[in-house]
Amino acid sequence: MIPAIGLGSVSGLHWKLTRSLAAIILAFAFLTPAGAAEQGQLDASPALFSVLAAIQVAGYDADLDSSANHPLRQALRKHLESRNLPVAGDLRRFFRDHRQPDATAELSQYISFALSVGGPPDFKFRFKNYLLPPDVQRLEGFEKLMVRFHQEAGVDELWKRAQPAFEQAIARYHEPVTRAVMEVNAYLRYVGSSALGRRFQIYLDLLGAPNQIQSRSYADDYFVVVTPSPEPQIDDIRYFYLHYLADPMMGRQSEALMKRKALADYAIAAPALEEHYKSDFVLLASTSLIRAIEARLAHPSRRQAMVEQALKDGFILTPHFAEQLPAYEKQEQAMRYYLLDMINAIDLRREERRLENVGFAQTRAVRKAKVVTPEPKAAEPAGVHQTLEQAEKLYGGRELAKAKQAYLRALKETDEKPLHAKSYYGLARIAALEKDPELAERLFRKTLECDPDGYTKAWTHVYLGRLAEAAGERERAAGEYKAALAVDGASAAARQGAEKGLTGVSGK
Repeated sequence: MIPAIGLGSVSGLHWKLTRSLAAIILAFAFLTPAGAAEQGQLDASPALFSVLAAIQVAGYDADLDSSANHPLRQALRKHLESRNLPVAGDLRRFFRDHRQPDATAELSQYISFALSVGGPPDFKFRFKNYLLPPDVQRLEGFEKLMVRFHQEAGVDELWKRAQPAFEQAIARYHEPVTRAVMEVNAYLRYVGSSALGRRFQIYLDLLGAPNQIQSRSYADDYFVVVTPSPEPQIDDIRYFYLHYLADPMMGRQSEALMKRKALADYAIAAPALEEHYKSDFVLLASTSLIRAIEARLAHPSRRQAMVEQALKDGFILTPHFAEQLPAYEKQEQAMRYYLLDMINAIDLRREERRLENVGFAQTRAVRKAKVVTPEPKAAEPAGVHQTLEQAEKLYGGRELAKAKQAYLRALKETDEKPLHAKSYYGLARIAALEKDPELAERLFRKTLECDPDGYTKAWTHVYLGRLAEAAGERERAAGEYKAALAVDGASAAARQGAEKGLTGVSGK
């Protein structure tokens, strides 16, 4: 049996802004949808879980001894090894035949596969064969092994048992990701619930080697996959979210931008710059803008050094955009409209003089999660937030009596209703585990009375639906599942649970 595994403590992320930047963010925060985290949807993926579980059996051992691994990885490996699955030999042969030169590339191809399929139990591709990414095309036949593995290993049940671990991981990321997304929306003055039908999705993967973050862009979907790390990988998530919004903006101004393409010759001389930037001037300009924005959002003491480093890395337009951004901050247009002015302000002769004597970096800086020592005490969550975090950790470890005391203590430490909602939600889940459905329902109802956030509210309705379904009240269960689907900011996993429940009670 796979135990419920908990996470460690959360380290905070604090952005220090100048008064002008803070004013922009405050002004646009009121225009940003309340469910801003939905823009950067944060969740776990059944397909990714299944694929990463399969390669644990197949021989994926990267960084297995690292202390930054999530305990779920080792627990799942031991469980699957004990099963002696008939498919294991075929998985090992397939994995051996598709080895890559390094562990990152090895994991990367299986992440690409998981993001290209519709998920269990069929693992059918979401795209035509000729549209599949090259690394997925090379894994031809793996989908058939996944169907067998999923059935033989009983992955649906393993996925269900792993939910407490994923819930804790998501809770750890939810607040800082929401803050990062709102910060970017505010700075770019982006208002809207979607970007022209496109989707930005963050998946937490607890089975991959730690300290990694990978991104993919398939059709209208932009994915970020984050593996375990000692501290949340917020800087990199924000970087990829900036790409998600900035790349289309720059693409729309490609005609004006290409008039300055002569500057691309300087980027070709940058040894550390990846080839796709050297061949795609629009992408190079977009990333140059993003590096400049990152510098503007950093502490003033770090800004110039960040701009200089971006230039040394080969992002030749970062200094220009860094000089233009203060003027952007003082006017009222959104970035999508103001960007053309910034492009038109590029002075070719001035930039050529700037670039003539640049000492480009010789090695590439890899965007990878930092391996850090524990944060000092002052950086740890304080007060009721620390109590709630401790309660969640105890709940995840199924130390229910201690978790219950911590949730009750949190109720006394604050008068804020949303925090009370988290406490009642925790107590309700404990009551459900202790097979006291009447108490669980009362506590879930109390949760809804306390103005819960979207994540908590949606899951509360899902749990209430399950309780009603267990009591044979199918109509009431359907109402709860529909309520969960209507919640702004509901996680994809909550929506999936509600959809599955609704299908079950409707008999379809």
